[in-house]
Amino acid sequence: MPEKKPGSDSQKEGRMLGIFEALSSGIRLEIFRLLVTHEPKGLVAGEISGAVGIPPTNLSFHLKAMTQAGLLSVTPEGRFLRYRARIGAVEEVIAYLTENCCKNTGGPSGTGGCSPSSPPEGNKGASS
Repeated sequence: MPEKKPGSDSQKEGRMLGIFEALSSGIRLEIFRLLVTHEPKGLVAGEISGAVGIPPTNLSFHLKAMTQAGLLSVTPEGRFLRYRARIGAVEEVIAYLTENCCKNTGGPSGTGGCSPSSPPEGNKGASS
């Protein structure tokens, strides 16, 4: 069993839990997916509010939580704030979830050497 570095695994796990918690809200997931479609330009808060149909005061609560979780970057533009999806945060989550891929089957470990199983019947043809 590999030796654990003190703090590093728990810090990484804490970051991952923060991201999962931020995306566990349906509206936050919708906001993130919306911002992904507007990369690399992003959207200002008013545009996001109009697109998802929630008042700016409610939106700011969600944007703050997502920014604190590391899912969004924010850039001031005069009186406005422009939000962009941090695609790297999701890639970090995928790497975290698959870092031990094939570890117990004798195959190569890490995301580079594993080939994922076939998707369940209900997910065939779905895009990722």
